[in-house]
This record gives sequence, C-alpha cells and structure tokens, in this order.
Amino acid sequence: MENKYSFIPYHFKTYSKEDMNRRSQEMYHFANSRRSIRDFSDKPFPREIVENIIKTAGTAPSGANKQPWTFVIVNDPVLKHKIRVAAELEEKEFYERRISNEWRQDLAPLGTTWKKPFLEIAPYLIVVFQQKYRLDEFNNKRKNYYVTKSVGIAVGILIMAIHNAGLATLTHTPISMNFLRDHLNRPENEKAFVIMPIGYPKEEVTVPDIKRKKLSEILVWS
Repeated sequence: MENKYSFIPYHFKTYSKEDMNRRSQEMYHFANSRRSIRDFSDKPFPREIVENIIKTAGTAPSGANKQPWTFVIVNDPVLKHKIRVAAELEEKEFYERRISNEWRQDLAPLGTTWKKPFLEIAPYLIVVFQQKYRLDEFNNKRKNYYVTKSVGIAVGILIMAIHNAGLATLTHTPISMNFLRDHLNRPENEKAFVIMPIGYPKEEVTVPDIKRKKLSEILVWS
C-alpha cells in the first residue's frame, strides 16, 4: 500500500569513536558548568538571541509531532512587575502556611524565599505554556499527546540553549500559576508550565555550594 505522506532524506553526520568520546566529554563539561541563578543583571541583549533560543527549544520531539507548547516572551516592565506581585503572593502563602518541614529543610541549602525580584530585574521572562488540546480551523477540539512529557523535553533543550548563548536562567514554578493565563491573555487550552527569567548573572553572583549526584548514583546497566 502506497504511503500518502511525504518523507525526505535524513542526512546524519557520523564521527570517529575518538571524536564521539571527545564530543561527549566536552558536552558533559559544558552542561556541568551550568547553574541556576537568582541574581540577575538588567543588562539588555538583542531579542534575536531570544528568538534563536526559542527556535532551538521548538526542535524538541513531541507526541505525534503536535508540538504542544507556546513560549510567551515578556519584557514590558509593567507586565513583569504584575507577574512578580502575583507570583510573590502565591509564594508567600506557600512559605508561610503550606510548606512542610521536610520541604523547608530541603530548600534551606538553596537559600530561597518567597521574594522573587528576578522576575522583574531580568530583561526577559520566558513563560512556557502547555497546550492541553488544540483547536482546528473550525474551532473543534483536537487531541494532543504526552503533553507534559513533550513540554518538559522542550524546556530541557531550552535551558541548554540559553546556557549555550552565554546567558543564565532559572526554572520558577509557583504553586499556582493560573494568574499567568490572565495576565498574558492566553486561551483556555493553554496552561502555564514554568516561568524562566533569562539574562546575564549579576556581577560577582554566588550560587549554593551543592553537588550533583555521581554517575554511579544515576546510571544502571541492565
């Protein structure tokens, strides 16, 4: 039976085993140099860089190739302030009334509080939305597949694209992010997934002295 869908050649580049080993080590060391920061500079940079980063995130695989994500870029100071105020209301409630003792202890080494100044200091915020379903040309609901998994993969690529561009970010997820759909005028089929400030680190920024798990703790051969 003839396939009615079109296919194109895939040009895949191969490397020698030595180059594969070198490239994989270089990628590890590059990725391992990435850190989440909370103290940003307000130093501007071209929006073209943000667009390139978003294009890179958009190359992520997704269920049935439905690409169920929307990346909303916020750089208006007034809107960033509104987002900060709304996020801090959620975070203050969490830190003062809802957090468990265990959770508080786990967060202590990171030095986090309910205050989130980075939400208006960083030049841009990337607010990632997941599309629970899509609408066709007749406004009928159509199914998306593995939405959370697909958007999570795209955010992982987004993080590395930001790092590759020489910028820093942080994944911020208030307990409730419903306010984002209203503030950013997003449709009913979209649900906020994460807020990511993006910019240069503030001069002489510090990060928590924490360690990543050893390979033996995360790798299992079977």
